[in-house]
Amino acid sequence: MPEVRLRKTLITVEEIYHEGGPPPATPLFRAAALAVIENPFAGRYVADIAHFMEPLNPLGAALAATLIARLGGAARVEGYGKGAIVGTAGEVEHGALWHAPGGYAMRGLLPNPAAIVPSTKKVGAPGTTLDVPLSHITASYVRSHFDAMEVSVADAPRAGEMVLVLVMSTGPRIHNRAGGLAAQDMIGKDGLR
Repeated sequence: MPEVRLRKTLITVEEIYHEGGPPPATPLFRAAALAVIENPFAGRYVADIAHFMEPLNPLGAALAATLIARLGGAARVEGYGKGAIVGTAGEVEHGALWHAPGGYAMRGLLPNPAAIVPSTKKVGAPGTTLDVPLSHITASYVRSHFDAMEVSVADAPRAGEMVLVLVMSTGPRIHNRAGGLAAQDMIGKDGLR
């Protein structure tokens, strides 16, 4: 089984005071944790790759714990998402290996994470940007929390690397007023409503 070879990590925290309207009582925080790792499958087709998810579990747990600490604790986290950018010698399916290690790591540390963790992935060169989708941790249909955070690493992914990403937020979009299910009205039993 390949081991995880980590080149570097990057933590980004945004503190959003307004989006052109009046400042809210509390700013919105969005944070991303990115890990640049070697892609053990780069440059060739490998049929059986699922076994690489297990070695990624500790990395997912470490990144999730870092984000929670940066946002002031698990009770403050209301939104989450994940993603991956695979270097050009890899394939998008290599990024799919992050689904379980990244998603379950966040869900294991947050209160009532019933909703699926939204995700995106793509193949790209160093500096490629990725818009990581966010949704409410308890109910996917809470429209105020539909959001995204753009992430990138200036020198990654190199052709034989992957950038693995976790994102969390502390609340809804600033000035959300598009209607839909409100957080205070969710039931929170099925991950949807």
